[in-house]
Amino acid sequence: MPQLSNPPLSLYIHIPWCVRKCPYCDFNSHAQKAELPFSKYIEALLKDLENDLPQVWGRVVNSIFIGGGTPSLFSAEFIAELISGVRARISVSPAAEITMEANPGTLEHDSFAAYLEAGINRFSLGAQSFSDSQLKTLGRIHASAEILQAVSGLKSAGADNFNLDLMFGLPGQTQSQALADLQAAIDCQPQHISHYQLTMEPNTLFAHKPPAGLPDNDQLADIQDSCAELLTAAGFVQYEVSAWAKSTDHRNSHRDNRSQHNLNYWRFGDYLGIGAGAHGKITLAAENRVIRTAKHRHPDDYLAQRDASYISKQWQLESKDLIFEFFLNQLRLKDGIRKTDFSARTGLPWERVEGVIEKMVANGLLLDQPQVLVSSALGWRHLNLLQEQFL
Repeated sequence: MPQLSNPPLSLYIHIPWCVRKCPYCDFNSHAQKAELPFSKYIEALLKDLENDLPQVWGRVVNSIFIGGGTPSLFSAEFIAELISGVRARISVSPAAEITMEANPGTLEHDSFAAYLEAGINRFSLGAQSFSDSQLKTLGRIHASAEILQAVSGLKSAGADNFNLDLMFGLPGQTQSQALADLQAAIDCQPQHISHYQLTMEPNTLFAHKPPAGLPDNDQLADIQDSCAELLTAAGFVQYEVSAWAKSTDHRNSHRDNRSQHNLNYWRFGDYLGIGAGAHGKITLAAENRVIRTAKHRHPDDYLAQRDASYISKQWQLESKDLIFEFFLNQLRLKDGIRKTDFSARTGLPWERVEGVIEKMVANGLLLDQPQVLVSSALGWRHLNLLQEQFL
């Protein structure tokens, strides 16, 4: 039986509050109804991290992602306290990518210069659309002008590494409108664009009452193909289903503009998850097993765990789960699956999946290259079907 080895380690920090809950959002976010317990929550996050440390003694954090919710509701002073508290408790690589999500609303964040000083070196801006009517439909509290203002603020502060989130497949959206939206994002000169389809996730307002005029599958395919052509022409390279990174950057030609934190997820790396509802995945190589953790979901319940465990659930991944999750994540990557990663990340022999792989190669969904498996053009088009083969 192959032996597990520890993959790279990341840290995810969840801030669960928003000014208002968006109707499409299925993340663990809660509308702000009163003054937030800033200090109390930072204290809880650091205690949560301390509780998790025995599982990762001696390991180094290679990336940190502060997500939400709306992390930019917390001032730069609190973010600085959080980051310094993390560094005091666990080794963080000097080259670590430290990302914070932010919304464009001018009343929702401190100055970007202050966040940079606090230790953030990458921002992810939730633009979603540059159409004011679409932003209203999506329940966003900002307008397109505020996106441009936020981007200007980022550049003025010297933040030269930022992502824009942008949706397509919006209600009534035509191909030309989707392209115009994307061109507006490209004109902002981000180093990374997350370009993803609006989906009706369970337990959201949109799932209960879908908006009218959603594009059909043929329209979505046309939008996706034309947008891919536009992004490629603008110098972006697709490295994951919804992720596009600028291939070269005259300001920093040596930097990899791909999201290092998300790459670690997709490569089936490890991550600690702290905060209300945060999930984690940890390899315990000495015990030859992989565990997942989930923290108490509601902020009130999470904060009530001061003298107890913040974990609401912890479980070991069985062989079938390891196989499915490994391929579910890695098949999303354009550069394919490194074969040596399978046994190292799952502790299972390659023979466990050889039969399925041979079948997928024969069906033209996978390309079997010397060191990697790569989705074919057909497999990429039918990615869900390909992933399901490993269930």
